[in-house]
This record gives sequence, structure tokens and C-alpha cells, in this order.
Amino acid sequence: MAPSSKSYTIRGLMSAALARGQSQIIHPLGADDTAASLEVLNKIGIGVVQGKDSWQVSGGNFCAPDTDLFCRESAATLRFMTAICSLVPGKCRLTSSPSLAVRPIEPLVEALRQLGIDCHQDEAASVVVDGGKLRGGTTELPGNISSQYVSALLLISPLAEEGIKIRLTTPLESQPFILMTLECLQMFGIRVDSSPDLREFETPRQIYQPASYIVEGDWSSASYLLALGALAGEVVVENLNPESLQGDKVIVNFLREMGALVNIGQNSVTVGKSPLKAIRADLTDCIDLLPTVAVLAAAADGTSELTGIERARLKESDRVFAVRAGLERMGIKTVEERNRLTITGSPPKGSLIDSRGDHRIAMAFSLLGTVVGGTAIEGAECVSKTYPEFWETLKKLGGKVKLE
Repeated sequence: MAPSSKSYTIRGLMSAALARGQSQIIHPLGADDTAASLEVLNKIGIGVVQGKDSWQVSGGNFCAPDTDLFCRESAATLRFMTAICSLVPGKCRLTSSPSLAVRPIEPLVEALRQLGIDCHQDEAASVVVDGGKLRGGTTELPGNISSQYVSALLLISPLAEEGIKIRLTTPLESQPFILMTLECLQMFGIRVDSSPDLREFETPRQIYQPASYIVEGDWSSASYLLALGALAGEVVVENLNPESLQGDKVIVNFLREMGALVNIGQNSVTVGKSPLKAIRADLTDCIDLLPTVAVLAAAADGTSELTGIERARLKESDRVFAVRAGLERMGIKTVEERNRLTITGSPPKGSLIDSRGDHRIAMAFSLLGTVVGGTAIEGAECVSKTYPEFWETLKKLGGKVKLE
């Protein structure tokens, strides 16, 4: 069964925090990133009662925190909360892990300043926001660095005194994540007007309505299990919505194009093993699939070309470099360019893989390790960021996993 979506869990949680009253998050993901959101929201006055399979959120009443807001390694938490802190009376200082602290946030800070918010990055790369009153107006920012900047602004837009207009100065990449944000906002009673190309957004002043929000399964996490089916033998993954807005749902198309046996059910996907062939894939709108598609390409016949990958360098690791380095250690010929990765498939060999503390690198290379054996993943515990049960799931599927 696919774990619940991290992206939807955090979006639902943030929306519930902005809605005055009681909301319920049903089937939330319990992982390091969502725990970061819970802790930070608690420090600004949002109460959350965590049940077995739902969270009760008491939203709408913010207070200034008496300590720093530590966002761990969760980029969504840091970026969404940077915007939400503009609504918190008083000063908020958002800190993060060293790996997240080096990832860019200045475009979002500048966009908030255009809206009259007093915010900046200090000498420690922490974000300081002096909030309490959000006037609103018009703001501009690039669309090709992180869609999370746009989602962060959309979350606070309804609560601005004058509403907010957002204009993107470059085309939006990772469009599906913005569609997911708009869908979530709609569930909490918020209407946003957007241009067809998602370059302009206008949100009039509105009030968030409490809601019971159901979190669907995570296609990003499921991609590793589906890829395993193509590499090692039939795997059935349940808890997947075939009509989902999640961009990583396109893994099904990639698998079919590469020759895997794919069957889509009402709430599940079955993938069977078959000889794989090379693929040309543009990952612009599904950047998190880079490690998954790369390991599939390593086992495919021919040379694959993966493009639209430059933003993967700004993730938990430089994923383009991490993928190339890992594949080369396993004997796979790989050519790295700034925005393109070329992979020539051949029988991989077991090796020591440095995950670089990146959950997606660890999970992806475990697939090749399962097929060829003799593979050790350094920093394997990093999967707790989004998929704490991954290694146990791999065992249940027949993988020979030994944790040290």
C-alpha cells in the first residue's frame, strides 16, 4: 500500500491551521517532514490532536512563538511557514537543517517584501518575519526555481486585506504542485482565479472554512515500488488514485513506454517484469522522479536521455550528481550535463552507494541493489523523511534487507 501523500498532508495541515475552528486531516502521513510542520504550527498556537488515522486541528488563532521555528529538513514547511508567519503577530525566526539552509528562499522573501511584509534572511541563513498584518497587493517572482514559493503565497492570499495578485516572471515549472495547492484550497472554501498558463493568480479576500480533508496516496513514494515490479517481478500497489493531480503519476506512462507490464485498477496499480527499453523523458513537471527513472534506465536496453532536471540540483542533495555517481559505482555509463542526464543501460554490479542523506537517492538505488545484491546504502535512515516504513515494505516484497 502506498503511504499517504506528504505534499497533500502538509497542504491540508496548513489550510486547516488557517481556518478558524475544528478541521480533520484523515489518513495523514506520519514522517519527519510532516512532524516538522506539526511542531512549527504548535509553536504559533495551532493545536493538533493526533489520533490513529486522523488529526484534529484547531485553527485560526496565531500567537508569537517564544522559540525559533525549526523546520528540520522540510522545504515545504519552511517555505509555507515563511508566508504564514506574515499573519502571526510578532517576530518569527525560522531555522532549518544545514542541508535545507543552503537551498534558495530569497525569491519568496522578496515577494513577501513586495506585499509590505518585514522579512529577511539573517547571517545564519535563518528567515526572520515580523508579521501580524498582511496588506496584500501585487507581487512578482520567478516560476522556475520552486513551485513552493507560489503555493506559499497562495495559502496566505485569501487573508490579505486587499487580496493578492501574483505574477510569475518566468514560466512555472512543476505545475502539478500548484494544481494540488489550488485543489486543497478549494476544499477549505477558497477560490483563486488563475490564468490558463498558471503565470498569474488573483485571490480576493476570503475566509477559510474548516473541513474534513482526506489525504490520498503518494505517487512519488509509490514510484519505487512500481519500478521494483518492472525490475524484479510483479508488484501490486494499493491506495493510489488514478485521477490524481500529482505530477509523479506519470511514472505509469514512463513504465509503459519502457515496456513494463502495467495494469491500472480502481485504487491500485500492478506492474510486472518485462525487458525494458531506453526512454527519452522530460522531467520538468515531475522532478522527484529523476532517481526512479534513472535506475530504470540503468537496467534498460539502449541509451536513455532524461531532461528538465536542473532543479534536481537544489533538492536534499544535488540529485543529478548523486544519481550519476551512484550509477557509475554500479558500472553504468552515465553522462551528466547541466540539464540532461544520458544513461546507457547494462547489467549493474553491487556497490557501496552514498545516499548523501537524500531519501529519494536511498530508495531508488535500493531497487538496483535488490536486483543484483551486494549493495550497501549509506545513510539508509534518511527514508524517514517521507517513507519511514520503506525498508520494512521492501522486505515484505521479498527484498533481502539487513539494517545496520
